[in-house]
Amino acid sequence: MPNLCFRRLPHGLKYAWDTWFPSNERFPHKMAKFVLAGKTDCPHYAKAELLADTLQRALPDFSTHKISILPEEWKEWLEATCKRNGWKHEHSPLVWRELVDQGGKGMILGGFSDFLEHCQEYYGVTSDMSTEVMLSVAAENLEAKVNLIEEERRRVSLIRPLRIWITGWVCLEDERGPTRERVSADGFVFPSALSPTSHILIPSLLSPETFPGVSAISLHLLDVEGSEEELQGMRMETEDLAPSMLHQVTVHTGVEQAFLEAGIILLLDDGAVKCNNEEEKKKKVKGISERYREYGQLIDTRAKKDVKVVVCGDAFVNLRCSLLMSNAASIDNCQFVATATQLENEARAVIAKKMKVRASDITDVIVWGNISGSFYIDLQRAKVFNYDGPIKGPGLFSQSLLKVFHDRNWLETDLQHLVRSQRVDVTSKTGRAAATSAANGILTVLKAWSGTGDPQEIRSVGVSCPGHFSVPDSVTLSVPVTFMDGKWRVASDVTVRDELKERLQVSFSELQQEKDLGSEAA
Repeated sequence: MPNLCFRRLPHGLKYAWDTWFPSNERFPHKMAKFVLAGKTDCPHYAKAELLADTLQRALPDFSTHKISILPEEWKEWLEATCKRNGWKHEHSPLVWRELVDQGGKGMILGGFSDFLEHCQEYYGVTSDMSTEVMLSVAAENLEAKVNLIEEERRRVSLIRPLRIWITGWVCLEDERGPTRERVSADGFVFPSALSPTSHILIPSLLSPETFPGVSAISLHLLDVEGSEEELQGMRMETEDLAPSMLHQVTVHTGVEQAFLEAGIILLLDDGAVKCNNEEEKKKKVKGISERYREYGQLIDTRAKKDVKVVVCGDAFVNLRCSLLMSNAASIDNCQFVATATQLENEARAVIAKKMKVRASDITDVIVWGNISGSFYIDLQRAKVFNYDGPIKGPGLFSQSLLKVFHDRNWLETDLQHLVRSQRVDVTSKTGRAAATSAANGILTVLKAWSGTGDPQEIRSVGVSCPGHFSVPDSVTLSVPVTFMDGKWRVASDVTVRDELKERLQVSFSELQQEKDLGSEAA
């Protein structure tokens, strides 16, 4: 026969008979955690809280978790929670039980009366809290929740994250041309943050190696007239990476907030835009020109004045960069670059295969001209490491590539052709754009620009460089530069001979023609 004793419970709870059993005989059920969720201003939620607090203090196997929801957010939260768990419930509070040692889905108890009945049945405890006390506790709950939210807002306002905006277009082409989801009435493939390049790029963007000294990053994904559902999926994927530097991810399907407070803007594209005739090309250039003029104006008015803008891809890269610069008058042209790094690396891979070294053993390759058109691979500054020739040295020993590689005909013909076809070959084999090498090229430029690269190493980027190499003011041209202290400088110790000048003139003419087509569309 068990012993019975009478005890006085804390204020607000009635007297109850206790039955004392040897260890754990009284409550043979498993240890459980009770979850109490309710509106912060709900009196019944306040009453359930006090009851749960008292039992948690008195019983070692009783634990609770509380979820306070603002009144205006309660309905949406309740519907989502019930839908996720297959429950039906309409009022505050909502109480369910989770088996701590068994896992699995929680078991819904119901509202306050259901929780009270459970406590009476299992623990012999009930509550007689007055209406006045219930309302007072509910008011305190609401005030505490509002204060917590305000405190969190103040904390967040003190964080100054680097805001990175990503957009670009996905060129989804088959025998019928680009897919309709990304194409406007005039045939332009709209920009999107959902490119394969961005999927590969994002994890590295959130690494301290790319942006040393940056403690937090806000990532903004822009997919103009795109699928918000797909963008939300990408946001969730990014958050699931759980990187320490990630402050938040936001998605945008319109330009209403585009480039607001941007510190870095990445404009990507995957896959070249195919133009079968001059009229088709004119349509493509028209669409690009309209979009990038708008982007330039938005960057001018919304982005930070020291924003770094990186344009990359396979289609009209120099033109796109030029359009941004000409429409962002208040931002220095030095803040805009078009990446030729992918071409550099493709050239290094081709040369390395020929010389039987690694691609990383080839450095200081220069790309001149129109990145997505008439370009020239120049090796006047190129070096090779670990080359198995007459002269050898330790790992850090390098030699001028032109001094050890004597087949000039191959360099002037086969090399140029192989680099042009390299990306096409990759695409034909994989069925998609060369996204991995594109992402690597962007990261190389960002690291160099943020000061983590070798300041002596030559990089090729499309920039506005009037006064150098007879480049017209209106043209964005790929030229050799070095990066130091967060700025790029045109390399001065390069030679531009007559043959190279002729090649550059071809690029000038091509780029001017693209710009004229865009001007006609304006």
